[in-house]
Formats: sequence, structure tokens, C-alpha cells
Amino acid sequence: MFGGFDSYIEELFPMAMTIKDSGYDVVCFEGPGQGVTLEDYKIPMTNEWEKPVKTILDFFQLDNVTLFGLSLGGYFVIRAAAFENRVKRVVADDICADFYELVLRQLPLNLKEKFNDLIIGQKSKELNTLLERLAKESLMLEWAINQGMHTTGSQTPYDFLSKVTLYNTTEISEKVEQDVLLLAAQDDHYIPLNQFFEQGKALKNVRSLTMRMFTKKENAQNHCHIGNVGLSIEVILNWLEEMKH
Repeated sequence: MFGGFDSYIEELFPMAMTIKDSGYDVVCFEGPGQGVTLEDYKIPMTNEWEKPVKTILDFFQLDNVTLFGLSLGGYFVIRAAAFENRVKRVVADDICADFYELVLRQLPLNLKEKFNDLIIGQKSKELNTLLERLAKESLMLEWAINQGMHTTGSQTPYDFLSKVTLYNTTEISEKVEQDVLLLAAQDDHYIPLNQFFEQGKALKNVRSLTMRMFTKKENAQNHCHIGNVGLSIEVILNWLEEMKH
């Protein structure tokens, strides 16, 4: 079990303890770019999440595991499952099929095409100047860029965004063959619902696929279902029970 873009292991404990109390052994860890791994050991985030997962599975000699990722962890679980056959079940809470798209969502609509052109054209100086100006107008964009540079060990916004383009499940989804549970939130302020459906369609070779969108009526419509996390954990636990049969 692990988090995502701004994760610290302590925030996982309430969910982890609920799962533990339901009879499961739970291993939580901070991977590259997260918590102590970043702050104390200065190990930056990587899109190749199968590497830290392999390290954890090897160290604890684990097999037949359920991999549970939150927020950007929804990308990490798909990535790791595509390369690690000891993972038998996958929970993406929420999905994150294209991290780069999430950054683009924070830009004014009329600038997205120009932004793409600058990335493709490797015009780093112009892009850095543009983002510096836009960040002054958007608190969310300012946070995303600063946090991204911090977690990925990037010196400039351009360097960070060049790395972000690698956080995409398009080319790896067909390699996932496990049982998969995809979760999404109706009014997620960060991850658009189109990624929920696109991720589902891309998982062509999974053993089974379950998709669940949480709604405003359930008070679970926010990112990672803040407001009714208990419901999302209940759904996950019920799904795990179903996977036993």
C-alpha cells in the first residue's frame, strides 16, 4: 500500500488498520519521491514503480499480493503490475492514466496547444518563463510545479514536465493480467473522469476488471473519496472477498 504525488506514510495508517482489522496483512511503504525516502535519503520519484515494488516483495519474501495505490499511486499500481507477476490483484484509488494531462488541466484552455508545442520543441527557457507567469495566477498550478520539482529532483519546471510525460499507462496497460479494481470520484478536482473510462478500456488482458465511480450522493465524490473514505474501503474489502471465490 502506498500513496502518490505528495504522500507520507502516516496518512495511510487509518485505512491500513481498517484493512488489517478485516484479516489482511498490510505492508505500507514510501517509495522514491515520497516521505522519508525523499526527505531523508534524497531519492527522487521514478515512473518505474516496479522497481520499489520488487524491492519490497523481495525483502519481505511476499507472493500473491494485492497492490493498493492512492492518487498518483493509481498510475504506480498499473505500472508495477505490468512487470511484477507476484502481484495478483490491483487496486487503483483513484485511477491516473496520464499524469501529464493533469498538469495541462491547470492551464488556461487557450495556452494548452502552445504549452505542448514548447514541450515537443524542447524550448525550455520559454516554457519556464511562461509557467512562472501562470503560477502567479493559479495556486493549484504553483503547487503542482513546485511539488513536482521537489519530488522528481528537477531543477526547472521544464525538467519536471519532461519527466511527467513518462507517467502514462497507454503502452503498459495491455501487459496487466491481474484482477483489477479501478476507483474514481465524480467531482475529482485533479483527475478527470475520461481517464477512468480510458484506463478501463486499455486493460484488455486482465483476468477481471471492476470499475466503481463514487458520487456526490455518497459524499465520496472528491479526490480519493475524502468525505467518505470509509465507503471506498468497504468497496475494496468487499471486492477482495469476491476475489477469493
